[in-house]
Amino acid sequence: MPTADLAGQPLHSLEAHTLIAAYRQRTLSPVEVTEAVIRQIERWEPALCATWLYRPEAALAQARAAEARWLKGQPLGLLDGVPATLKDNIATEGDPTPLGSAAVSLSPAAADAPPAARMKEAGAVIVSKTTMPDYGMLSSGLSTFHALARNPWDLSKGPGGSSAGAGAAAAAGYGPLHIGTDIGGSIRLPASWCGIFGLKPSLGRIPIDPPYTGRAAGPMTRSVADAALMMQVLSQPDARDSMSLPWQDIAWSQFDTGVDALRGLRIGLLLDAGCGLPVEPEVRAAVERAAALLAQAGAHIEPLQPFMTQAMLEGMDHYWRMRSHIDLSALPPAQADKVLPYIRRWADSAAGLSGVEVFNASHQFHQTRLASVKACSTFDYVISPTAPMPAFPAELPSPTDDPLHGLEHIGFTVPFNMSEQPAASINCGYTRAGLPIGLQIAGARFDDLGVLRVARAFELIRDPQRPWPEPPKA
Repeated sequence: MPTADLAGQPLHSLEAHTLIAAYRQRTLSPVEVTEAVIRQIERWEPALCATWLYRPEAALAQARAAEARWLKGQPLGLLDGVPATLKDNIATEGDPTPLGSAAVSLSPAAADAPPAARMKEAGAVIVSKTTMPDYGMLSSGLSTFHALARNPWDLSKGPGGSSAGAGAAAAAGYGPLHIGTDIGGSIRLPASWCGIFGLKPSLGRIPIDPPYTGRAAGPMTRSVADAALMMQVLSQPDARDSMSLPWQDIAWSQFDTGVDALRGLRIGLLLDAGCGLPVEPEVRAAVERAAALLAQAGAHIEPLQPFMTQAMLEGMDHYWRMRSHIDLSALPPAQADKVLPYIRRWADSAAGLSGVEVFNASHQFHQTRLASVKACSTFDYVISPTAPMPAFPAELPSPTDDPLHGLEHIGFTVPFNMSEQPAASINCGYTRAGLPIGLQIAGARFDDLGVLRVARAFELIRDPQRPWPEPPKA
């Protein structure tokens, strides 16, 4: 197949829908695109440390098979030949799943987890897995198993977490498609801090294994269009997820209804999470600017009062501490000693909690759900900062660097995990230092397509975006 460089764009930066059209027209080959992505990874990776199980030769073999199918006019699926990555904790058959921790035994997985299976069935070229912190319990790239992941916009900063490597990989151009997971913000926070688009869908929209309250897998991409394309694939049913939604024939391809999609919408503007860290002025200004643009396009923007409380946030925190304390206590001492000390201190702080205290902590999940649904019920959508601050130093496990106050930055994101509502993060501006700032867009439960449509409309009207960061010069 002939070589092409569409509109002068580097091949590694082309979006998935553009690649599929070029493959169909035979103006691009999956092999040359995968080769370009490999070159980009090898330029960036010594500084970024976003990959795990990076296998360029296996990726090229997949690309050659995809090229042969396209030459016959018989693509395997919607993503045939498109480079992609999967987060460490999304199991792939025959590979270990370390969960970012040196304490986890490296046993091969018996089967592909649902998101991995769907991507392979659709023909995606799996270039690599991506890194995460120990057990996914940090909003950073700090791990006892993986090298420290960094943010391509500023290598002194972290990419966020727990989908740390996925966020960094998307921003750095490791191909167009990346999958993360999210239980309190782990897709949206790195999306915000890396300047990309990330969607946490309604609970159960994308089957996942193992399922857990609030846990979702979702796309992390440079554009809303690519996320919508991934949703066509990832939302296919899988019986292994006991919490999955009944499959629906959702018109994911109709995500772009233009700026007119905003006209007449009632959008709540939440600028105070009601708990945790205060919103930094540059973040607030960027979100207010986004609200003004939405209003100019015909949306009705109304202030939304905080609905989360510090008690809700602390209750969920304490329950998760106890869950992790029980899990770590079950490890042999030699393995437990390998867990990141920050996480051990966080988990072990729950050791003295009484049964009543644990019950009251667990009840805050339901209280959060009730408050979130009630607060959002009078609006079509709710917008807010994704995080109260931009990216923080890479070496820190959390913005506070305090395990007893480690979740103070998730007040905007975690409620939508507990309410099962879809929520996305899209870049809406930059700090004076050039760090991206994310706008969160949340919709009613099951309205994943609506969130994509609002995000796409905002993508069309937002201020011009800065060029993606370039690898450090050798």
